[in-house]
Amino acid sequence: MHSMTSTLKSSIGKKSIMAGSGLLLSLFLLTHLAGNATSFLGREAFNSYATRLHSLGLLIPVFEAGLLALFIVHVAFGLNLFFENLEARPCRYEIDASAGGRTLASRTMPYTGLLVLVFIVHHLARFHFTEAATISDLVRDNLSLPVTAGYYIFSLLVLTLHISHGFWSMTQTLGLSHPKYDLLLNRLALALGITIGVVFMLIPILAFFRPDFLHPHGSSIQAPLEVGISFIEPDKLVNSALR
Repeated sequence: MHSMTSTLKSSIGKKSIMAGSGLLLSLFLLTHLAGNATSFLGREAFNSYATRLHSLGLLIPVFEAGLLALFIVHVAFGLNLFFENLEARPCRYEIDASAGGRTLASRTMPYTGLLVLVFIVHHLARFHFTEAATISDLVRDNLSLPVTAGYYIFSLLVLTLHISHGFWSMTQTLGLSHPKYDLLLNRLALALGITIGVVFMLIPILAFFRPDFLHPHGSSIQAPLEVGISFIEPDKLVNSALR
């Protein structure tokens, strides 16, 4: 018990808990992404996904409680490590902070994390603790608003920055680092973070720019974008050319 307590109090132990909780939260994020991606298939597919999800009944609050616990642990240990680092290095280095492999994502992790936290609270208030006829109506009505769509796109860019470094940092903490494939792991982490962010951002982008997105009489993402071009039927085009 004493050794476990000592491990939890150590920097390595705290980083390991951060990595473990981050991994589980990432799995949830990927699951959430897969569910939200059904919106690209149209209104019926998206509503059907929401119906199946709510049919799980009591499993939902149990899962939500576990997710909340994971999130609290991740945030608490992240803040603890952040303040410990501040105490250890109260003065900023005078040299370029990007030296030694530090990136914008790594330098801003605590701040992007707090922005993501604010975004999650806002997202839950707007989409979870509210009532609507269908999930499609809720998403379309909210994300078609300029301010809301803009805030979601900005927040998802911040999330992309946060998780892209989080994936990379996780491989280091879990002992997957090796000089032979560190570069590959770094590129994969970046690609995964960007992919998740882009797919999520497509939803507010489509909701704002496509009036037919998730509309009761609309179409799915596969429908051609209407850009003001009038398509002429081939036979009419030929007849016009022969005149």
